[in-house]
Amino acid sequence: MLKLKLSHFDFKLPPELLAVEPLVNRDESKMMVIHKDSGQIEHRKFTDILDYFEEDDVMVLNNTKVIPARLYGNKEKTGAKIEVFLMRELNKESRLWDVLVDPARKIRIGNKLYFGENDELIAEVIDNTTSRGRTLRFLHDAPYTEFKQTIEKLGQTPLPKYIKREPTKEDEEKYQTVYAQHKGAVAAPTAGLHFSKIILKKLEILGVHLPEITLHIGLGTFRPVEVEDLSKHKMDSEEVFINSGVADIINTGIKNKRKICAIGTTSIRAVETPVSSYQTLKPFEGWTNKFIFPPYKFQIANSLLTNFHAPKSTVLMLVSAFAGHDLIMRAYKEAIKEKYKFLSYGDCMLII
Repeated sequence: MLKLKLSHFDFKLPPELLAVEPLVNRDESKMMVIHKDSGQIEHRKFTDILDYFEEDDVMVLNNTKVIPARLYGNKEKTGAKIEVFLMRELNKESRLWDVLVDPARKIRIGNKLYFGENDELIAEVIDNTTSRGRTLRFLHDAPYTEFKQTIEKLGQTPLPKYIKREPTKEDEEKYQTVYAQHKGAVAAPTAGLHFSKIILKKLEILGVHLPEITLHIGLGTFRPVEVEDLSKHKMDSEEVFINSGVADIINTGIKNKRKICAIGTTSIRAVETPVSSYQTLKPFEGWTNKFIFPPYKFQIANSLLTNFHAPKSTVLMLVSAFAGHDLIMRAYKEAIKEKYKFLSYGDCMLII
């Protein structure tokens, strides 16, 4: 098999196909259905997903919840406006966070940043981790719950950078799955955004199992790949929680040869991380930096719901590993022709 390089995942994405607004009803998106074995492509609506699943099939949901990760502050003395993007909490007690800052060149170790009209939050830069990344210590002596409430009050919904508008009240709800539960993501698990409570209820009535895992999405998923040789790309680590009850439901489905559908690339990366030598899922609590690109043999999921992704992205590589590079590139060509919407608020693709 031809060794695939970064350039094999490039294509021209017309800017008008980027979805910048959420749908009024989240379950009314278009859905392309791809049959891996035959290569057949169907054009359906997301609500038709019920036609493809039966009793005792399994859909794995990622119940991470997006935090208001984007803060705007001012630098001491100069008052320069600084954007701080919360990436990862490093230490609760010390209030240490990994962050991205913009513009990065204006920030030095020892600088203080002030947030909120009355300087409700103050942070000190204590380390430079990358060219844009920094470690901040928030100088906040109040109890932890109060500290987190202050961040939630001052922070904004971290809409992806391609959406060049201020987040609205509507985004607070729409850029979150209806089953979001555990706070910790800085981006939404976008395949899950299509599910409404009604669709979940209908799946439940159908007898489909809906186990929930948690993978707190960081920006590593979206970090550009800058090496032609994909094996040289390093993913950032993200935290994963899979309990034994969830592992049992999925393993029973595997044993009974049911559909195991990962809802989103984050769900599939989570379940592909702790696999036993018997090709079953193990309970897991820890970190994953798993980067999936072709060729790759998937052990747990045999179907996948995902959105349409950006050229050269790690998520496009994962989807290509799942369905085959040629079939996915053909499907993407068709999606552009049929005016499917791409990225976070866009349409979806079911691969079975």
